[in-house]
Amino acid sequence: MTTLDDLLAAPPRSGKRPRGDNPLAQLALSPLAVLFAAATAVRNRPSILIVAGIVVVCLPANISNLTGDGRITVADLVAGLLVAVLTIRLIGGDRTISRRGWLPFAAALSSFALATVIASDVLVSAVGFIRYAEIFVLVPVAVAMSLRDRLDVLLVAGAIIAVTVFEGAFGVYQYLTGTGASYGGDFVRAVGTFGAEQIMALAALLGYGLVITLALALATHSRPRAGLFAVSGFLVLALGFTLSRGAWIATVVAVLVLLFVAHWRLAAFLCAMAALGVAILLWSAGGTSADPSSGRLDQRLLSITSVSSSPDQSVRDRYALWAAARGIWADHPVVGVGMKDFVAYRDSYSSVELSAGSDVGDPTSGVTRQALMSPHNQYLMVLSEQGAVGILAFGGLLVTMAAGAVRRTRPRTLPATEERFLDLAAPALMVWTLIDWMYGDIGAGPSTVLMATLLGIVVRRGVIVPRPPDGETA
Repeated sequence: MTTLDDLLAAPPRSGKRPRGDNPLAQLALSPLAVLFAAATAVRNRPSILIVAGIVVVCLPANISNLTGDGRITVADLVAGLLVAVLTIRLIGGDRTISRRGWLPFAAALSSFALATVIASDVLVSAVGFIRYAEIFVLVPVAVAMSLRDRLDVLLVAGAIIAVTVFEGAFGVYQYLTGTGASYGGDFVRAVGTFGAEQIMALAALLGYGLVITLALALATHSRPRAGLFAVSGFLVLALGFTLSRGAWIATVVAVLVLLFVAHWRLAAFLCAMAALGVAILLWSAGGTSADPSSGRLDQRLLSITSVSSSPDQSVRDRYALWAAARGIWADHPVVGVGMKDFVAYRDSYSSVELSAGSDVGDPTSGVTRQALMSPHNQYLMVLSEQGAVGILAFGGLLVTMAAGAVRRTRPRTLPATEERFLDLAAPALMVWTLIDWMYGDIGAGPSTVLMATLLGIVVRRGVIVPRPPDGETA
């Protein structure tokens, strides 16, 4: 007897295929179906775009730079997609638990806009406005709104650790084989895939990655903890090969803050041991003179104690740039000279100690001269270009982030392990960033977008917390 299932399975008597079974039509529509499925997945879980933005950091500079000058990179495009997706979700009804968290970001945007309209060249200044809005407002807020559950947090933290390990391994290879950036006549400085033009990028990535790895290791009690501690040890080695004194200092202080939050007795013991080790190192180096045969790492470490008494040329350049920025602000105290106008005023306020630029290079392109386009201090950059109005708005934003990173009473919407991870990571990330800006600024390139992503983790901890779908906190 013929059943209904048999009739449905049998081909039509005419021998013609149904329209939906046309293989050519299916082949033509399959890319659209995949694209639609990907768009739906990204809209439902924007953290996928955060992971993509972290991964593209590894792209070589010649591939990542879309405009040739490093102003727009692949990471910037991914960040723009993330902001667009979160905008759509906000229009669709996404809300935060506290509305007051938006106020510091609105104030910062207003100060950026004021510094843009008073600049000598508004079109050039508009590029700076977009950059500041992206790094300090749009990306951090979008990241904070995207971290809604355990999977989001683990995806982002895992991507940061994976990228850090990859770049760190590449940096170790560069140091050991002499294929990195130029330092003291040798190509031994680890820079990863960022290139010699972004000489501080790898150090920043490794410092941030070490904080994230340690925070996740201390927050979890499962088997991966031992592996995360092993990864942390490797990242310490890789960070040493970047030869970045500022990054070393920022990382040490940030890790100590993390340990104090996790276990203050352990942190106090490590502080005592570190102080003893530094004392022994300085005592052993006191009777020896630096000679060319000594290790680059040892020379760089010992030079930390001489940056004020006998600074090298890079430190003298920073001092000259800082003095120029202070002079610019002294003559333009209220609103500064305008966004992106520091370069136009630099030579008028700088001393003769300022060199024409810094030497950068690698074995492929050789050594070239890179112009000093900023004061290499984010606070003095804002002070000189945006004046007292700008520094108050910018400082208010930083204070809000720092307060959210250490706030005791706050909404908790994640499982205990992920909440503990945020409790440990946020204060350390904030401290690392605040110290880093004492000797550097936001600059350009994909590493800056990564910094904005990590600021988003800080913002998520206690400033902008997305409301769960049911409208209740955990």
